[in-house]
Amino acid sequence: MRPILAVNSGSSTLKFGLFVEDNGEQRALLQGSAEGIGKDGGKLEIQGADGKPLHQEERKYASQKEALQHVTDAMAALKVDRPIAVGHRIVHGGPKLVDHVRVTPDVLKTLEAAIHFAPLHIPTSLDLIRSTESIYPDIPQFACFDTAFHQTLPEEAYRYPLPAQFAEEGVRRYGFHGLSYASIVHQLGSELKSRTVIAHLGNGSSLAALLDGKSIDTSMGMTPTGGIPMGTRTGDLDPGVLLYLMRAHKLNDQALETLLNHNSGLLALGGASDMRKLQSSADGGDHDAALAIEIFCRAIARTAAAFAVSLGGLDALVFAGGIGEHSAPVRANICARLKLLGIEIDSACNQASEAVFSSGNVQVGIVPSQEEAQIAREVGKLLAN
Repeated sequence: MRPILAVNSGSSTLKFGLFVEDNGEQRALLQGSAEGIGKDGGKLEIQGADGKPLHQEERKYASQKEALQHVTDAMAALKVDRPIAVGHRIVHGGPKLVDHVRVTPDVLKTLEAAIHFAPLHIPTSLDLIRSTESIYPDIPQFACFDTAFHQTLPEEAYRYPLPAQFAEEGVRRYGFHGLSYASIVHQLGSELKSRTVIAHLGNGSSLAALLDGKSIDTSMGMTPTGGIPMGTRTGDLDPGVLLYLMRAHKLNDQALETLLNHNSGLLALGGASDMRKLQSSADGGDHDAALAIEIFCRAIARTAAAFAVSLGGLDALVFAGGIGEHSAPVRANICARLKLLGIEIDSACNQASEAVFSSGNVQVGIVPSQEEAQIAREVGKLLAN
């Protein structure tokens, strides 16, 4: 069977994977990433199913479109089968596109009309879809929305305390990182606890409360800017702060967009958006870096504790994402703040990043995010139907 190509675009990265169905599961033939897009230096790496490198090169990419073209050229040079379909991770589909769907002209029109919901993300997604069409004109494409996983949120969780006319326009909590959460639910299968909080921690970070595998609460809001502080994003702010910035500093919408999404968060607090750099600086006595980590961990713990209220208790806490999977100090900091919920960890197991490292009543562990594999799963389901 011909494979499915999964495309997962970030602000400066393009991750991808080629998957084939094997006994009902999507098995990776190859995976990789183009990094440093839009920056002075970039690189392309492709690994085979065994994790061994198939292709590596240093290369500058001006855009996601250029990176995608080079990725598909590299895959063709490796003589892998052409895909039967292409699935794209789409961060936001606005109020009308809330389920994974085949891309059609009508879908593209609806996405274009929703750009004001995610002006930093949707235009790039549209460019990649159109670029893919020029590369593979005869192959169907599918849009896989990060917001789809959170369609099970109850109204009390997604409705904002604003007049009804704004809710009717789609001003509500949507939630994001849905493909990551869905991949974790898939991996855990029958081992998934009834009342689980997942913390997807990376440059963009969010938490979700899952009751029997369904999202009932989540930290990000109408956009991925909301929730806990992130690498360069503020997370939740008192709306009065925005009014102050507009009045006192004459910031318009574009200036606010740049400030809130690119110049805030851990970068503003500690001088770096990379947790490894912050941890190194904090270990060397840097007060600002240490404060940034404390604010980050405190916000995560507060959110997890609040979600225990939403769930009526807590059976499991799962860490995912680059920070969640690899930063033992961050995990330990968060768990120490949550002892009141029955969380106890084995320090040695946490330091070794073992899959389960709890020693108390609440199971605590790590499950790696598999967004590209989840895209392939969702596309596989749509092809089967």
